[in-house]
Amino acid sequence: MVRVVEEGGQANSGFAVRYWRHSAIGLLWLAIYFDVIRRLVDDWRVDENYSHGFLVPLVSAYAIWLMRDRLRAEPLRPNALAGFLLLMLAMLMLFSGTIAAELYLTRLSLVLSLVSLTLYFAGWPWVRLLIFPIGLLLLALPVPAIIFNRVALPLQLIASDYATRMIRLFGVPALREGNVIELAQMKLQVVEACSGIRSLVSMTTLSVIFAYFFESRWRRRLILFLLVVPVAVFANAVRVAGTGILAHYRGVQAAEGFLHAFAGGMVFLLEMALLAGVYALTGLVHRSIRAIRGKSG
Repeated sequence: MVRVVEEGGQANSGFAVRYWRHSAIGLLWLAIYFDVIRRLVDDWRVDENYSHGFLVPLVSAYAIWLMRDRLRAEPLRPNALAGFLLLMLAMLMLFSGTIAAELYLTRLSLVLSLVSLTLYFAGWPWVRLLIFPIGLLLLALPVPAIIFNRVALPLQLIASDYATRMIRLFGVPALREGNVIELAQMKLQVVEACSGIRSLVSMTTLSVIFAYFFESRWRRRLILFLLVVPVAVFANAVRVAGTGILAHYRGVQAAEGFLHAFAGGMVFLLEMALLAGVYALTGLVHRSIRAIRGKSG
């Protein structure tokens, strides 16, 4: 009886040591990355292109909660050396990003530090299980402005071109010069907000989340991901064309303000409907092909 009590006491003591050690490391990590997290949350709050960032950590936490039984069944195989080296790389990225005032590098460091700590304390099997919940956090990081602008400008030109073609289909004279559409009595400038970049960012995140939770086949996941760009470009061209047609027949004031903002919300719903429709159509085609092959076989 005495021996059992002693073993229980040793087990409780070991648990307490691990608990306080992990708590101390967690607090230290939070102290190191507090400013990075604070600035990231500020960007989510003020930049509409990344307002979905608040949702991403919650989805990551939910994904981890769903795999809790698999994590419990997976034995811990700590890899201290690899975890430490990866953590040093994360710290180097944090230091370099802080010195160079490169926010994206510091935020990449944050995600990499989570991978390194998982590797250090739990090993590669846990890293493989948690690669999606941790990797999903990358979609919540605002990309550097130089990359964002390189993507936004071509999207502006594409949206302007297709919107001009759509406007002409409705009998409205239109001439495009760059990202400016000239109508009979006014000019319509396709600014960054109308380029589709905002919906492209949010739709990419939503498509990745949907593919992970509701689609197990990698081919269908890839199809869903690749559909995001053409759907976003087409839907925003419709948005710009609708705004131009409204401005031509009802005037500039009708196209601006509430109606323009409302069109943005409606176009996002259109994008989601188009994405879901095309995705369902690919599934139908895939099942039809399998059925035909089954009959011929």
